[in-house]
Amino acid sequence: MVKILKNIRVIELGTYITGPAAGMHLADLGADVIKVERPGTGDPFRAFKGGLYSPHYQTYNRNKRSIALDTGQADDIAVFHDLIADADVFIQNFRPGVAEKLGAGEEQLRAINPKLIYCAISGFGPSGPDRDRPVFDTVAQAASGYLRLLTPPENPRVIGPAIADSVTGQYAALGILAALLERGTTGKGRRLDISMLEAMSHFNLDSFTHYYSEGEIMGPLSRPVVSQSYTFECSDGKWIAFHLSSPVKFWEGLLEATGQQALESDPRFSERLERINHQDELIEVFTPVFKSDTRDNWCARLRAAEVPYSPAYDADEALKDPQAEHLQIAVSSEHPEMGSFTTVRAPYNFDGSAELDVRPPPTLDEHGTEIRAELAHRKAS
Repeated sequence: MVKILKNIRVIELGTYITGPAAGMHLADLGADVIKVERPGTGDPFRAFKGGLYSPHYQTYNRNKRSIALDTGQADDIAVFHDLIADADVFIQNFRPGVAEKLGAGEEQLRAINPKLIYCAISGFGPSGPDRDRPVFDTVAQAASGYLRLLTPPENPRVIGPAIADSVTGQYAALGILAALLERGTTGKGRRLDISMLEAMSHFNLDSFTHYYSEGEIMGPLSRPVVSQSYTFECSDGKWIAFHLSSPVKFWEGLLEATGQQALESDPRFSERLERINHQDELIEVFTPVFKSDTRDNWCARLRAAEVPYSPAYDADEALKDPQAEHLQIAVSSEHPEMGSFTTVRAPYNFDGSAELDVRPPPTLDEHGTEIRAELAHRKAS
């Protein structure tokens, strides 16, 4: 596949997830993303499970090059500024004011490269009463109202992946692409500020729309009740999920697949709105039904009845599904030092072709010598 952003160079001074995720999305599209890290330790995410190559770090840093620079040292800040001079995009995700102390503030870098797209990712934004508060994923989920949609109403605890971090990185990449598109016409750079609070509030748009339009405060079950979404455990301990939505044919298909046609005459379930009002009772009816057979058998029956369904996979199963294998979602490559690396490819298919080539996440300063040589060659020419 052609690398759409092959002529774009990105300098990423990012740590943990939001900045690196934004850089990864651009790298997946072919951009030359150079990750600038502290000598010796690098991105703190490297050491999340010991060593300097944790799975947390690997997740967001494929398809990049790494150079170790201490911007507090004269020689290294000069190399950093040389990188900026030839860059299209700069990404940082520090608290407001930190980038300036590192020699990477907007004014400092724009003086070197006026056409630079400068992306600053923060927790709560560059101004306001909470600008200086430390923010991680859970904090942004909570502040945006999203955490309450995931948390069990009883015995509340934080569950699920780092959604706010990942979402913010994706929004940042989208904003960067918009700024690059504009620059192609105007020739001018832009500053893009994006906070985790703003990104997650936008991601939580459905919840706010319901509140402002209907005065409804959504909770963890609001969406699955209305959409008629279910998950059940089968006799082999595996789970299955299905989503009936509003077409009556899917409800009828479920009854056919499960042999529960008698429910059509039950006043609690005969109409969609009644099924919404009595979902708990419906779950009580179907729980023992699905417990009576294996997941594979239920999948076959639901498929035959054309019910929207899927096995509720764990990570060790999902990409072994025949459809996932057909789409070649899992891709692998070899790192000369760290060995085999397997990941999920980017979801884009341009002109019917997916990008199956992936570069493993770099070890710390893996490309330092290479990048310095490129800068020296550029100066010489």
